[in-house]
Amino acid sequence: MSPLRVGVLAYPGCFASEVFGVPDLLAMATHVAAAQGSVQPAYEASVISPRRRVIAAGGSVLDVSAVRPVDVLIVPGFELSPTLDLDATLANLGPETASIRSQAASGTAVVSICVGAFLVAEAGLLDGRQATTSWLFADRFARRYADVRLRPENLVVTDRGVTTTAAFSAMYDFALQLIREHDGPRVARSTARIALVDDARSTQAPYVDPGLIPTVGREFSLSVKRWLDQNLSARYDLPTLAQEFHVSTRTMLRRFGDEAGETPLAYLHTVRVRRARHLLETTDRTVASIAAEVGYGDPGTFSDIFARHTGRRPREYRAIFRRRSDHHGPTRRTQT
Repeated sequence: MSPLRVGVLAYPGCFASEVFGVPDLLAMATHVAAAQGSVQPAYEASVISPRRRVIAAGGSVLDVSAVRPVDVLIVPGFELSPTLDLDATLANLGPETASIRSQAASGTAVVSICVGAFLVAEAGLLDGRQATTSWLFADRFARRYADVRLRPENLVVTDRGVTTTAAFSAMYDFALQLIREHDGPRVARSTARIALVDDARSTQAPYVDPGLIPTVGREFSLSVKRWLDQNLSARYDLPTLAQEFHVSTRTMLRRFGDEAGETPLAYLHTVRVRRARHLLETTDRTVASIAAEVGYGDPGTFSDIFARHTGRRPREYRAIFRRRSDHHGPTRRTQT
């Protein structure tokens, strides 16, 4: 059986780590597979570009080969800073979007890492498809590509031959998925253990920090969010909320939805879960007492909502993300 041909599309300003991250993990998987008795060459990775010279973000010069036919084309992300002229940047990457489009037309599976999704969308491959990207830039992506069915909570989304991933380390979630499909779950599990990569993640929700998301043009929704933050444990009542801001319930839902892209109740669940995450990470309090503090009288309901947002039940989340003191030794835990 021929090896799977994996090409990484390098371009000016791309993250070098995202160019080499997936090939490196595939190389590890090749050694694992060989140790487990495989005699077939698993992967053939190359860094390709329509340009002769590529300087990555940070000034690293990348050795590249000419664009060639591959089975899987990986599009890494780039340095999307607040001051970057995104229109100009994407316009200057015309040769890359043409390569992506051409590879897809020939049947190549296309994969984007992080904000590499912007390039894949520019190539027209995501229209009408489900996709994901970094949670930090999901709103910007959604406004720019309204025809894409964005799933910002997901780590990896595959829709009809096109795969998109969340930020940076999600490239490893994709790589493990590829290894699992190509070499089997045993090789994928062993590779994850050797590389210290989590092979059980299902969502990027636990990592979202709403305070880092740009908020231009959202004055009304920001005011509502502040009120909800200050009344976190209070019973949610839409008419009361609307009255607080001197609007009808219909206007509240419309204006908040237009600015925030969700309902006030959905936001309230998110902020309650965020507060609960902090308490689970930093205190010994029981799950029931934490549920009550963040506005849920029924621990079962709280557990269901928490799992829907984070992909894990509260006790499981605490076991994984519990913070320990660097100065006073392990924090004593109580039964919950």
